Amino acid sequence: MGTKNAPTRTFDPQRFLNSAGAARKVATYQPSAIIFAQGDPCPSVMYIRTGAVKLSVLSKTGKEAVVAMLGPGDFLGEGCLAGQPLRMATATAMARSRVLVVQKNAMIRLLHKQHAFSDRFITHMLARNIRIEEDLVDQLFNSSEKRLARTLLLVARYGKQDKPARVLPKLSQEVLAEMIGTTRSRVNFFMNKFRKLGFIEYNGGLKINNSLLSVVLHN
Repeated sequence: MGTKNAPTRTFDPQRFLNSAGAARKVATYQPSAIIFAQGDPCPSVMYIRTGAVKLSVLSKTGKEAVVAMLGPGDFLGEGCLAGQPLRMATATAMARSRVLVVQKNAMIRLLHKQHAFSDRFITHMLARNIRIEEDLVDQLFNSSEKRLARTLLLVARYGKQDKPARVLPKLSQEVLAEMIGTTRSRVNFFMNKFRKLGFIEYNGGLKINNSLLSVVLHN
């Protein structure tokens, strides 16, 4: 007798890490807490369960640059798998965040033995590389207004499979200016413009409307 195929279930790395006992600990960070600092030892990979995390780098002259905003389902600290002995950036919680911490050796064993998990991790790394390339193109060729709109949509996780975060974690205009490479006054000008056009709202937090996408798509 034939049997019906069971429905395919999306691989859940969080559930897998929990069931495999690979997570050595679950850490909770309050807003503005440092998860790890640039120059710290690099012994583990982390998986964000909830919250939002900012990655920033500090130059020798003391200038800080925000290089990424990460959210639920993202990994961070994976540089240890490529032999990095020290953290290359500082990770800061932008909202109350819960993070699974997986030691380097445990992570390497999982990647070798668990193909579904390995596939998920490789997909994550490829997506991160594509995002870096897109950020570079955005920085080189797009106006600061378009870069701001794209950054807000990315932080709101527009286009992600999980439910978009319509209300963003608290982000200062200084942080947004660092992320897109412009001044705070320019960010303030464009945020007021977006609000007047109905692209964003301030109501117990910053709410991103889908109409903001029109700024990114406009030539």
